[in-house]
Amino acid sequence: MARHLKVTGRRRRVALLAALSLVAAGFLLKENEPSPAVRVPEATSAGRPALYVDPGGAAADYVRRLEKSGRAADAAKIRKIADRPVATWFTDATPGYADRARQLVLAAGRAGRLPVIALYFIPQRDCAHHSKGGAGSAETYKKWVSTLTLAMRGQRALVILEPDAVAHAVRGCLKGKAAQQRLALLSWAVATLRTEPGVRVYLDAGNPTWVPPERMAPALRQAGAMRAHGFALNVANFETTADNLRYGTKLSRLLGDRHFVVDTSRNGNGPAKRATGDRRWCNPPGRRLGAAPTLVTGHPLADAYLWVKRPGESDGACGSGAPPAGRWYPSYALALAG
Repeated sequence: MARHLKVTGRRRRVALLAALSLVAAGFLLKENEPSPAVRVPEATSAGRPALYVDPGGAAADYVRRLEKSGRAADAAKIRKIADRPVATWFTDATPGYADRARQLVLAAGRAGRLPVIALYFIPQRDCAHHSKGGAGSAETYKKWVSTLTLAMRGQRALVILEPDAVAHAVRGCLKGKAAQQRLALLSWAVATLRTEPGVRVYLDAGNPTWVPPERMAPALRQAGAMRAHGFALNVANFETTADNLRYGTKLSRLLGDRHFVVDTSRNGNGPAKRATGDRRWCNPPGRRLGAAPTLVTGHPLADAYLWVKRPGESDGACGSGAPPAGRWYPSYALALAG
């Protein structure tokens, strides 16, 4: 890939602020504009994925607690999660979120690694289901995305943009004008994030069992997929890697051969075949960790296998003893790690 030109700090800030102003005013890149080349590390000399492992997080904390209590065997299991690179999720606008993002990308940069960031704050998030919430308005969301974009300036990051948001606009709680407004807001978010050259954006596209490619592709186009670096599949789901590659290839052909990434965090056993409703995707029993995160997949269209959903964190308060979505779920984590 060609290296992008270096820009001084002052010039970069001026260019970025100008670009954000244009986007906020309604300026949009042409849909067929090619993605600029960004040099992203693929592997270290040791052959391991060059993705950033955050030393904090619930899994690492739980390992320390298990070791302190003498449960060495269980600690070894959870290390299968704690020692892997997983996504860092930004889900609200609580004070300090921009500083947290800045510290994350700087730490990853110092380590020569690439952080994975999931942005999950779209208005009417998750159709008022287990992960309900999100920004209270489009303007609040735009300010949030712009702030995070500035926090990542001059650094590299791989961003997964709004899990489920496009699929819900096609089949979920949003209809008519509300669905169109969501797709336009996602398109704005893609264009805004793309003003930072080191940020690679993958717009979420659901999973192979949710929306047929022929219906998903037009919605993704409206949501800015042709300006993004690609799309993301299987986030927080359990569909097999093989099924995701087949689905992703079909969807890619409808999107001008756009590349994609696959969340393999919990698909080691595939989906729960006999489960129905929430129990198919909300903490289903018998699941296992999937393929380790890597930027080297061997597939011409698959840019990465990632652990976007943080294994061991609950999908929601479904079933006996399950905590709310995003909370650490010790028994489920141990089951996933086998």
